[in-house]
Amino acid sequence: MASENLNGPSYLGVTPPISTNESSTREKEVTVTLMEELRRQKTFESEDEAKTREIVLGRVAALVKKFVKKVSLQRGLSESAATAAGGKIFTFGSYRLGVHGPGSDIDTLCVVPKHVSREDFFDVFEPMLKEMEGATEVSGVPEAYVPIIKAEINGIPLDLLMARLALSSIPDNLSLKDDNLLRNLDERCVRSLNGSRVIDEILRLVPNVEVFRDALRCIKLWAQRRAIYSNVNGFLGGVAWALLVARICQLYPNAVAGAIVSRFFIIMYQWSWPQPVLLKQIEEGPLPVRVWNPKLYPSDRAHRMPIITPAYPAMCSTHNVTASTQMIITDEFKRGAEIVDRVIIGTAEWSELFAKHDFFHRYRYYLQIIASTGNPDLQIKWAGTVESRLRQLVMKLEYVDSLVLAHPFIKGFDQVSYCLSEEEVRAVAQGEISDVIASRKKEDIEGKEGAGPVYSTTFYIGLAIEPKPAGSVGPRKLDISYPTTEFTKMVKMWEKFDESTMGIVVRHIKNTALPDNVFDPGERPAKTVQKRVKGSKSNNTSPDLPNKRQRSSQSDLPLKAAENGTVPPSSTLTPVAESLPSKDIRSPQLPTGENAALAMGTVSAQ
Repeated sequence: MASENLNGPSYLGVTPPISTNESSTREKEVTVTLMEELRRQKTFESEDEAKTREIVLGRVAALVKKFVKKVSLQRGLSESAATAAGGKIFTFGSYRLGVHGPGSDIDTLCVVPKHVSREDFFDVFEPMLKEMEGATEVSGVPEAYVPIIKAEINGIPLDLLMARLALSSIPDNLSLKDDNLLRNLDERCVRSLNGSRVIDEILRLVPNVEVFRDALRCIKLWAQRRAIYSNVNGFLGGVAWALLVARICQLYPNAVAGAIVSRFFIIMYQWSWPQPVLLKQIEEGPLPVRVWNPKLYPSDRAHRMPIITPAYPAMCSTHNVTASTQMIITDEFKRGAEIVDRVIIGTAEWSELFAKHDFFHRYRYYLQIIASTGNPDLQIKWAGTVESRLRQLVMKLEYVDSLVLAHPFIKGFDQVSYCLSEEEVRAVAQGEISDVIASRKKEDIEGKEGAGPVYSTTFYIGLAIEPKPAGSVGPRKLDISYPTTEFTKMVKMWEKFDESTMGIVVRHIKNTALPDNVFDPGERPAKTVQKRVKGSKSNNTSPDLPNKRQRSSQSDLPLKAAENGTVPPSSTLTPVAESLPSKDIRSPQLPTGENAALAMGTVSAQ
């Protein structure tokens, strides 16, 4: 929203820009090399794929009109009225932002008139989609938080949502900007509409859309490579990253993409959380719905890194951030600022910014959370349920004495194991997959009694443990039994949980016991040599390591899981010195230079 300054021109955002100057020659040069690197990293789709997307969207748009007409006729409307009822699609997400890459899906909203129901979307539109030429893998998920149909058409994946407006027809020139369109809609329709409305507002609130897109493409790739791109696991999702980049664009309206990326890291590293990031002042609207307001709602006050959506009703896009994930994100902002500073002075390349994360090299101990079933469709739902609760485990672990942080990895690792006996099934469910089981194929178990596949998804949490106090003697134990037991109880409370078909196991493992599937080919360090993480003490020379006899008898304790996915009543770790984020990450010394206070401004939630 443009704010008006009586003595000067308008500006975008809640504060005036920090600088309206054009970028320097050097910043323009590094922008050219940045775009070259992004192309090398294959973040852009081909012209052929772009054309295919446009053709597919055109066909889906036509199908939505056909769907609305079909339902309208079933409701008794005349031929002319049924044709006039319309129907329209809107894209959102990375495609609408213009930062999608090869193979990424298109988030698509199907807007229909009031006489078309959500049941019609799944009972009528889904079968029509399945019959469309080139359509594969069409599957509806009506019970999802935001009901969705997933499809692939001519190789292009789509996520289709539906919103039913309180209108008798949907004209081709319909805009979703009017807040009054949200009147008399159910919550699912409001949520479905909000994705598209937020993206449209972001694009309206940035001074230069092309610069914004180029800078966001860079930040998105960086966040993915550094394993901090995941809303569900307590980091930031696509909308939140877009909002942060958009705010920096508002503060430097005439800067090129390379300069925006540089300022992004400097300002975000300095940001005084929980000061919210806003693209415009929060507004009230026509609905009796909750708008983000930390003065009114204690749960809003608890948000650690509030990044607020600009479309009504304003919401926090980062409510999942925990103390641990905030510390990790801040550490990455610092690393990014240092690298980009060196890029600008010519002593580093952009490729260094996009170096792969070191999650599976960083810690000595990890928690393994293994969700398993014997059915592929059930596994998707069960693993998704477990993943959606991982943040609660992280928050419980943060209260454990001596644990500095609990670092969740952003995705699970799926595996299908073909087992010949109940004993093998139990072993796989507990994460013990032998080379024999791992190499077995489907045909090896066909027709054998008691044999069958086990579908497992394994999630990881890295445990950073405080160094022992100076002068202390002997190994120190870390009890994580309470958070792990409470977590398993919580996931079993899922209404569809079935003890006989679903397994859940939580156990700790040492870094040397990590399975091969978490590493890229050739990435795994040799078993006898611990890979040294830059800036950390080698595990082989740490003063906190017990002697060899102690290591073998005490620090290598497996957390064995009982049958049916239960967790034993106690689990202990012998902690050692970890590669921790440096102390200044938790209370950073602000770099001199940019006026971060001006960037934050004084904002209020009415």
